[in-house]
Amino acid sequence: MENSLTAPSLSGTAADSWFKPHRIILLLIFAAMIIAALVFGEWDWVPRYLPRLASGVGVTLAMLFSSVIIGFMLALPLGIVQVTGPWWLKAPAATFCTIFRGTPLLLQLWLLYYGLGSLFPMIPGIRSSFLWPYLREAWPYGVFALTVSFAAYEGEVMRGAFAGVPSGELQAARAFGMGRLKMFRRIWFPRAFYRALPTLTGETVLHLKATPLVATITVIDVYGVITKVRQETLLTYEPLLLLASVYLLLTFILVAGLRFLERRIPVKGV
Repeated sequence: MENSLTAPSLSGTAADSWFKPHRIILLLIFAAMIIAALVFGEWDWVPRYLPRLASGVGVTLAMLFSSVIIGFMLALPLGIVQVTGPWWLKAPAATFCTIFRGTPLLLQLWLLYYGLGSLFPMIPGIRSSFLWPYLREAWPYGVFALTVSFAAYEGEVMRGAFAGVPSGELQAARAFGMGRLKMFRRIWFPRAFYRALPTLTGETVLHLKATPLVATITVIDVYGVITKVRQETLLTYEPLLLLASVYLLLTFILVAGLRFLERRIPVKGV
């Protein structure tokens, strides 16, 4: 009975906090800017470039999801070995995370594409191998750079999440006779993942905003398409406003999806 009385009051307070005067003013200013851009801007170019924009959004999402999924799979062992591994595994994992977190992603992209990519044609047999159709394209280097960058950041996040799981729960699992794999699957990983999920949401959004860097190595994502639009139409504000709207929409969908996942995970009291 007490919970039913307190829950509405809490939700009401949270709802009221959104209707502050400064927030209302900012929302009105933002709405006025959007209306002014729609009314006074030149948007007749949008239908002509719509297929290319859709293709660019597809490339952006493909780069994002492939690098996030593969990067998270790499981050798990990076986090685990830094918590429980021997020194000869801890040291390489910590070095990997330090190097890729401590250097700009743009520099990593250029070293891979313009540096390593220029060496492959000099290796005998590469041009005649099945790898050459991929190695001569720019997108594998972009995916690889985004993947290792995400893995390095999430490796540190998972290290803290794994280390933050109470040792008493793991000891209780051992006392019940759970093996290492079963304990990891049923207790250690779910608890750590729930702890890391809010940070993972933020890192994924930041990773989305890092994907335009692949346009510097000739990958035509949505940012690359907008750059072409600006060059061909000689417009500045309208294409950039559309680009900002696309990223805002993608960010909203990402955050909403990850928040929904966070609510669905049956691990509470972390």
